[in-house]
Amino acid sequence: MADPVRTVRTLVAAQFPQWSGLPVRRVPSAGTDNDMYRLGDRLAVRLPRTAANAGSIAKEQRWLPHLAPHLPLPVPVPVGHGVPGEGFDLPWSVYDWLHGANAYDEPIADLAHAAVELGRFGAALRRVDATDGPRSFRGGHVTEWASAGVTERAIRDLGAHGLLDADRVTAAWESVLRLPQWEGPPRWVHGDLLPGNLLARDGRLSAVIDFGAVGTGDPACDMMAAWTLLTAETRPLFRAAAEVDDATWARGRGWALCWGVVTEHEYRGTNPVLAAVAHRAWSEALPEYGAQ
Repeated sequence: MADPVRTVRTLVAAQFPQWSGLPVRRVPSAGTDNDMYRLGDRLAVRLPRTAANAGSIAKEQRWLPHLAPHLPLPVPVPVGHGVPGEGFDLPWSVYDWLHGANAYDEPIADLAHAAVELGRFGAALRRVDATDGPRSFRGGHVTEWASAGVTERAIRDLGAHGLLDADRVTAAWESVLRLPQWEGPPRWVHGDLLPGNLLARDGRLSAVIDFGAVGTGDPACDMMAAWTLLTAETRPLFRAAAEVDDATWARGRGWALCWGVVTEHEYRGTNPVLAAVAHRAWSEALPEYGAQ
Protein backbone atom coordinates (compact mmCIF):
# COMPACT_ATOMS: atom_id res chain seq x y z
CA MET A 1 0.00 0.00 0.00
CA ALA A 2 1.53 3.27 -1.10
CA ASP A 3 -0.35 5.25 1.53
CA PRO A 4 -1.68 2.81 4.15
CA VAL A 5 -3.43 5.43 6.29
CA ARG A 6 -5.32 6.70 3.24
CA THR A 7 -6.21 3.11 2.33
CA VAL A 8 -7.67 2.53 5.79
CA ARG A 9 -9.69 5.73 5.57
CA THR A 10 -11.06 4.61 2.19
CA LEU A 11 -11.96 1.13 3.47
CA VAL A 12 -13.68 2.50 6.56
CA ALA A 13 -15.61 5.15 4.62
CA ALA A 14 -16.90 2.57 2.13
CA GLN A 15 -17.80 -0.20 4.56
CA PHE A 16 -18.42 1.53 7.89
CA PRO A 17 -19.65 5.04 7.06
CA GLN A 18 -20.66 5.61 10.70
CA TRP A 19 -16.92 5.83 11.49
CA SER A 20 -15.76 7.62 8.32
CA GLY A 21 -15.08 10.92 10.07
CA LEU A 22 -12.74 9.47 12.68
CA PRO A 23 -9.01 10.14 12.44
CA VAL A 24 -6.71 7.26 11.48
CA ARG A 25 -3.12 6.77 12.60
CA ARG A 26 -0.79 3.84 12.28
CA VAL A 27 0.31 2.09 15.48
CA PRO A 28 4.02 1.10 15.43
CA SER A 29 4.55 -2.59 16.07
CA ALA A 30 7.26 -5.23 15.81
CA GLY A 31 4.60 -7.81 14.92
CA THR A 32 5.13 -9.86 11.79
CA ASP A 33 1.57 -10.75 10.71
CA ASN A 34 -0.67 -7.68 10.92
CA ASP A 35 -0.66 -3.89 10.76
CA MET A 36 -2.65 -1.94 13.36
CA TYR A 37 -4.30 1.45 13.03
CA ARG A 38 -6.07 3.48 15.63
CA LEU A 39 -9.48 4.70 14.51
CA GLY A 40 -10.57 7.61 16.65
CA ASP A 41 -10.22 7.13 20.39
CA ARG A 42 -12.22 3.94 20.83
CA LEU A 43 -11.53 1.67 17.84
CA ALA A 44 -8.68 -0.19 16.15
CA VAL A 45 -8.34 -1.47 12.59
CA ARG A 46 -6.26 -4.59 11.99
CA LEU A 47 -5.04 -5.48 8.49
CA PRO A 48 -3.26 -8.77 7.71
CA ARG A 49 0.03 -8.31 5.88
CA THR A 50 -0.31 -11.37 3.64
CA ALA A 51 -2.95 -13.78 2.41
CA ALA A 52 -1.46 -16.43 4.69
CA ASN A 53 -2.18 -14.19 7.69
CA ALA A 54 -5.73 -13.38 6.57
CA GLY A 55 -7.14 -16.62 7.95
CA SER A 56 -6.80 -15.23 11.46
CA ILE A 57 -9.43 -12.58 10.68
CA ALA A 58 -12.30 -15.03 10.30
CA LYS A 59 -11.02 -17.05 13.23
CA GLU A 60 -10.94 -14.06 15.58
CA GLN A 61 -14.34 -12.89 14.37
CA ARG A 62 -15.78 -16.34 15.08
CA TRP A 63 -14.10 -17.24 18.35
CA LEU A 64 -13.22 -14.09 20.30
CA PRO A 65 -16.87 -13.35 21.20
CA HIS A 66 -17.08 -16.97 22.41
CA LEU A 67 -13.91 -16.77 24.53
CA ALA A 68 -13.95 -13.21 25.88
CA PRO A 69 -16.75 -13.59 28.47
CA HIS A 70 -14.84 -16.40 30.18
CA LEU A 71 -11.49 -14.63 30.50
CA PRO A 72 -10.26 -12.63 33.52
CA LEU A 73 -8.36 -10.06 31.43
CA PRO A 74 -9.70 -7.79 28.68
CA VAL A 75 -9.16 -9.04 25.11
CA PRO A 76 -9.98 -7.45 21.73
CA VAL A 77 -13.65 -7.65 20.81
CA PRO A 78 -14.43 -7.44 17.07
CA VAL A 79 -17.06 -4.84 16.22
CA GLY A 80 -16.69 -4.84 12.44
CA HIS A 81 -15.75 -7.43 9.80
CA GLY A 82 -14.24 -5.77 6.76
CA VAL A 83 -14.04 -7.32 3.30
CA PRO A 84 -11.62 -6.69 0.42
CA GLY A 85 -12.03 -3.21 -0.98
CA GLU A 86 -10.29 -0.40 -2.81
CA GLY A 87 -6.54 -0.63 -2.27
CA PHE A 88 -6.69 -3.77 -0.10
CA ASP A 89 -7.67 -7.23 -1.32
CA LEU A 90 -7.89 -9.14 1.98
CA PRO A 91 -10.45 -9.33 4.81
CA TRP A 92 -9.81 -7.13 7.83
CA SER A 93 -11.30 -6.28 11.22
CA VAL A 94 -12.34 -3.44 13.49
CA TYR A 95 -12.02 -3.92 17.26
CA ASP A 96 -12.67 -1.98 20.40
CA TRP A 97 -9.47 -0.17 21.36
CA LEU A 98 -7.73 -1.44 24.50
CA HIS A 99 -5.70 1.19 26.30
CA GLY A 100 -2.14 0.43 27.34
CA ALA A 101 1.33 -0.03 25.94
CA ASN A 102 2.74 -3.38 24.94
CA ALA A 103 4.89 -4.98 27.60
CA TYR A 104 8.03 -4.77 25.48
CA ASP A 105 7.84 -0.99 25.01
CA GLU A 106 6.59 -0.42 28.56
CA PRO A 107 8.01 -3.21 30.74
CA ILE A 108 5.71 -4.48 33.44
CA ALA A 109 6.93 -3.31 36.84
CA ASP A 110 4.81 -5.65 38.96
CA LEU A 111 5.85 -9.02 37.58
CA ALA A 112 4.39 -10.92 40.54
CA HIS A 113 0.95 -9.55 39.72
CA ALA A 114 1.48 -10.28 36.02
CA ALA A 115 2.58 -13.85 36.76
CA VAL A 116 -0.57 -14.63 38.71
CA GLU A 117 -2.95 -12.84 36.33
CA LEU A 118 -1.43 -14.39 33.23
CA GLY A 119 -1.49 -17.83 34.82
CA ARG A 120 -5.16 -17.39 35.70
CA PHE A 121 -5.85 -16.17 32.17
CA GLY A 122 -4.40 -19.35 30.67
CA ALA A 123 -6.21 -21.58 33.13
CA ALA A 124 -9.52 -19.86 32.36
CA LEU A 125 -8.92 -20.11 28.62
CA ARG A 126 -8.29 -23.84 28.88
CA ARG A 127 -11.55 -24.35 30.75
CA VAL A 128 -13.63 -22.98 27.87
CA ASP A 129 -15.35 -25.67 25.81
CA ALA A 130 -13.04 -26.49 22.89
CA THR A 131 -15.60 -28.35 20.79
CA ASP A 132 -15.13 -27.50 17.09
CA GLY A 133 -12.28 -25.12 17.93
CA PRO A 134 -9.61 -24.84 15.20
CA ARG A 135 -6.23 -26.39 15.92
CA SER A 136 -3.54 -23.84 16.76
CA PHE A 137 -0.41 -24.03 14.63
CA ARG A 138 1.41 -24.17 17.98
CA GLY A 139 -0.98 -26.73 19.41
CA GLY A 140 1.23 -29.77 18.87
CA HIS A 141 4.60 -30.83 20.20
CA VAL A 142 7.31 -28.26 19.64
CA THR A 143 8.98 -30.63 17.19
CA GLU A 144 5.94 -30.24 14.91
CA TRP A 145 6.46 -26.47 14.84
CA ALA A 146 10.19 -26.60 14.16
CA SER A 147 10.60 -28.86 11.15
CA ALA A 148 13.49 -31.29 10.94
CA GLY A 149 16.86 -29.60 10.99
CA VAL A 150 15.62 -26.04 11.61
CA THR A 151 16.52 -25.94 15.31
CA GLU A 152 19.82 -27.70 14.80
CA ARG A 153 20.79 -25.29 12.03
CA ALA A 154 19.86 -22.28 14.17
CA ILE A 155 21.95 -23.60 17.07
CA ARG A 156 24.88 -24.22 14.77
CA ASP A 157 24.74 -20.80 13.11
CA LEU A 158 24.25 -18.82 16.33
CA GLY A 159 27.06 -20.79 17.89
CA ALA A 160 29.35 -19.99 14.97
CA HIS A 161 28.67 -16.29 15.59
CA GLY A 162 29.50 -16.67 19.28
CA LEU A 163 25.93 -15.97 20.37
CA LEU A 164 25.44 -19.22 22.30
CA ASP A 165 27.23 -22.33 23.51
CA ALA A 166 26.20 -24.77 20.79
CA ASP A 167 27.13 -27.90 22.72
CA ARG A 168 25.17 -26.83 25.78
CA VAL A 169 22.09 -25.78 23.82
CA THR A 170 22.22 -28.95 21.73
CA ALA A 171 22.24 -31.09 24.88
CA ALA A 172 19.20 -29.18 26.19
CA TRP A 173 17.41 -29.55 22.85
CA GLU A 174 18.06 -33.29 22.79
CA SER A 175 16.36 -33.56 26.19
CA VAL A 176 13.35 -31.71 24.75
CA LEU A 177 13.15 -34.25 21.95
CA ARG A 178 12.76 -37.00 24.52
CA LEU A 179 9.78 -35.39 26.27
CA PRO A 180 6.46 -37.25 26.06
CA GLN A 181 3.76 -35.73 23.89
CA TRP A 182 0.50 -34.26 25.20
CA GLU A 183 -2.04 -37.03 25.79
CA GLY A 184 -4.94 -34.99 27.13
CA PRO A 185 -7.92 -33.63 25.18
CA PRO A 186 -7.37 -30.49 23.08
CA ARG A 187 -7.50 -27.27 25.11
CA TRP A 188 -7.77 -23.67 24.01
CA VAL A 189 -4.40 -21.90 23.76
CA HIS A 190 -3.60 -18.30 22.91
CA GLY A 191 -0.47 -19.50 21.13
CA ASP A 192 1.47 -16.22 21.15
CA LEU A 193 1.76 -14.82 24.69
CA LEU A 194 4.80 -12.69 23.93
CA PRO A 195 5.47 -9.31 25.59
CA GLY A 196 4.32 -7.51 22.43
CA ASN A 197 0.89 -9.11 22.79
CA LEU A 198 0.43 -8.13 26.43
CA LEU A 199 -0.69 -4.63 27.41
CA ALA A 200 0.41 -2.79 30.53
CA ARG A 201 -1.01 0.25 32.32
CA ASP A 202 0.61 1.88 35.34
CA GLY A 203 3.20 -0.89 35.45
CA ARG A 204 0.67 -3.72 35.62
CA LEU A 205 -0.60 -6.28 33.12
CA SER A 206 -3.92 -4.97 31.79
CA ALA A 207 -4.95 -6.92 28.67
CA VAL A 208 -4.04 -9.69 26.23
CA ILE A 209 -4.18 -8.98 22.49
CA ASP A 210 -3.47 -10.63 19.11
CA PHE A 211 -5.34 -13.92 18.93
CA GLY A 212 -4.08 -14.80 15.47
CA ALA A 213 -2.58 -18.04 16.79
CA VAL A 214 -5.54 -18.97 18.99
CA GLY A 215 -6.77 -22.52 18.69
CA THR A 216 -6.75 -25.85 20.42
CA GLY A 217 -4.03 -28.32 21.32
CA ASP A 218 -1.32 -28.82 23.93
CA PRO A 219 -1.30 -26.03 26.58
CA ALA A 220 2.52 -26.13 26.70
CA CYS A 221 3.03 -23.34 24.15
CA ASP A 222 1.34 -20.84 26.47
CA MET A 223 3.90 -21.60 29.16
CA MET A 224 6.53 -19.72 27.11
CA ALA A 225 5.52 -16.50 28.86
CA ALA A 226 7.36 -17.82 31.93
CA TRP A 227 10.65 -17.31 30.09
CA THR A 228 9.88 -14.50 27.62
CA LEU A 229 8.44 -12.20 30.31
CA LEU A 230 8.94 -13.47 33.84
CA THR A 231 11.89 -14.05 36.15
CA ALA A 232 13.15 -17.02 38.13
CA GLU A 233 11.43 -15.52 41.20
CA THR A 234 8.03 -15.02 39.55
CA ARG A 235 7.87 -18.14 37.37
CA PRO A 236 6.59 -20.31 40.27
CA LEU A 237 3.67 -17.89 40.76
CA PHE A 238 2.75 -18.23 37.11
CA ARG A 239 3.05 -22.01 37.18
CA ALA A 240 0.82 -22.35 40.25
CA ALA A 241 -1.85 -20.04 38.82
CA ALA A 242 -1.71 -21.78 35.44
CA GLU A 243 -2.54 -25.13 37.07
CA VAL A 244 -0.32 -27.29 34.84
CA ASP A 245 1.46 -30.55 35.55
CA ASP A 246 5.20 -31.21 35.46
CA ALA A 247 5.14 -32.62 31.94
CA THR A 248 3.32 -29.59 30.48
CA TRP A 249 5.73 -27.26 32.25
CA ALA A 250 8.71 -29.17 30.83
CA ARG A 251 7.29 -28.97 27.31
CA GLY A 252 6.70 -25.26 27.82
CA ARG A 253 10.36 -24.82 28.72
CA GLY A 254 11.18 -26.76 25.56
CA TRP A 255 9.06 -24.30 23.57
CA ALA A 256 10.96 -21.38 25.10
CA LEU A 257 14.28 -22.95 24.15
CA CYS A 258 13.33 -23.96 20.62
CA TRP A 259 11.19 -20.93 19.73
CA GLY A 260 13.84 -18.65 21.17
CA VAL A 261 16.77 -20.11 19.24
CA VAL A 262 14.90 -20.44 15.94
CA THR A 263 13.30 -17.00 16.15
CA GLU A 264 16.49 -15.18 17.14
CA HIS A 265 18.24 -16.88 14.24
CA GLU A 266 15.52 -15.88 11.78
CA TYR A 267 14.96 -12.28 12.89
CA ARG A 268 18.22 -11.02 14.38
CA GLY A 269 18.98 -9.07 11.21
CA THR A 270 15.47 -7.85 10.38
CA ASN A 271 13.42 -7.48 13.58
CA PRO A 272 15.59 -6.59 16.58
CA VAL A 273 12.61 -6.40 18.97
CA LEU A 274 11.43 -9.92 18.24
CA ALA A 275 15.01 -11.19 18.21
CA ALA A 276 15.57 -9.68 21.67
CA VAL A 277 12.47 -11.41 23.05
CA ALA A 278 13.62 -14.66 21.49
CA HIS A 279 17.10 -14.32 22.99
CA ARG A 280 15.59 -13.80 26.41
CA ALA A 281 13.39 -16.87 26.00
CA TRP A 282 16.16 -19.37 25.37
CA SER A 283 18.72 -17.71 27.65
CA GLU A 284 16.26 -17.76 30.59
CA ALA A 285 15.28 -21.37 29.89
CA LEU A 286 18.77 -22.79 29.33
CA PRO A 287 20.06 -22.60 32.94
CA GLU A 288 17.09 -24.66 34.09
CA TYR A 289 18.29 -27.60 32.02
CA GLY A 290 21.48 -27.67 34.02
CA ALA A 291 19.42 -27.71 37.22
CA GLN A 292 17.34 -30.74 36.27
